[in-house]
Amino acid sequence: MVVLVADAFERSGIDALRAAGCEVVHDPSLSGDALAGALRETEAEVLIVRSTRVDASMMDAGPRLSLIVRAGAGVNTIDVAGAAARGIYVSNCPGRNAAAVAELTFALITAIDRRVPDNVTDLRAGRWNKTLYSQAGGLKGRTLGLLGFGAIGREVAVRAQAFGMPLVIWSRSLSAGTAADALGLQPSPRVTVAATPGEVAEACDILSIHVALTPETRGLVGAGLLARLRPGAMVINTARAEVMDYDARAAAGQERGRRAGLDVFPDEPSGGTGTYAHAILGLPGVYGAHHIGASTAQAQEAIAAETVRIVATYRTTGRVPNCVNLAERTPATHMLVVRHRDRPGVLAHIFGELRAAAINVQETENIVFAGAEAAVARINLDRKPPDAVLGVISAHGDILSAHVVALAR
Repeated sequence: MVVLVADAFERSGIDALRAAGCEVVHDPSLSGDALAGALRETEAEVLIVRSTRVDASMMDAGPRLSLIVRAGAGVNTIDVAGAAARGIYVSNCPGRNAAAVAELTFALITAIDRRVPDNVTDLRAGRWNKTLYSQAGGLKGRTLGLLGFGAIGREVAVRAQAFGMPLVIWSRSLSAGTAADALGLQPSPRVTVAATPGEVAEACDILSIHVALTPETRGLVGAGLLARLRPGAMVINTARAEVMDYDARAAAGQERGRRAGLDVFPDEPSGGTGTYAHAILGLPGVYGAHHIGASTAQAQEAIAAETVRIVATYRTTGRVPNCVNLAERTPATHMLVVRHRDRPGVLAHIFGELRAAAINVQETENIVFAGAEAAVARINLDRKPPDAVLGVISAHGDILSAHVVALAR
């Protein structure tokens, strides 16, 4: 199996892929037409990327490409729908960088509260101003609001508990009155679950964003929600730039003393270095990082190990862990269940009769019993086979029984 790695990737991951029997081609400089050319020339079956964008034209250039792995959380740099239309799996490594992002989240929170960057700047310039920098609010007892409660949100919540901070949480996977069971805590005055993002904004001193980017979350933190924050509140975004309206936040300036810590930005440079400007970065009380939330050695080693697991599992079993582009529900309406002797040609007979009747197979599995004398095939179909078709299928000498089950919709 040829694996093309088109981004920076840990040496431990490259070595592990080779140890798993893969032929690895590693070129972190590949992108655009060069990446398409490499897929064509190497005939890679697996493509591993981190920040490199992968579009449909690149997929079409790879004659054997069947799996794309994003070595990180999220798949926003990959044309997932285009891959699905071409029968190419897309997978990622969710949660492996959660601790790293949570650590940066709290680095931004504490940096804002203590004005750490300004302290450093003044000291380097030879200015001593203990009078000004002694004016910090402190974090103990301040309410931290979390939008999103996946792996990263939960890691942030654990750290908030250590800081003595009450929590108010909103997530589509939770509802008002639901226990924050991921923390082993019951809802209480210190851990509450809000019904809407707006309720979180009104109740918190610090709003930290940890939702995945989806059509529903794009622009979630807009002008209306920002206006509901308390005076002096912080906004922390270590998720995706697209979930927050940066222009609205920039236009608000330092309204009511609000501050922000940002690790993601609109239209970031595509490479590791470059120039960047946005009005929000000129505001006092706004601190930015260079989209480095997941960039710790620990996180990258964990992501590399998960990437290797995905590729090795696919190579040996054909299954893809963490696949994001399989249908949650197919058009299947009925299941054909066939018990049969485990002999050559039996399944071909079944599929031949279904094809002749213009009945499409959506999903199928064939399970062999101990001794490999018999098996059962479960075949999901887009419509119920007529009795005549079922009769022809059942007439085969190696078929023991066949019946149809209507699937729940």
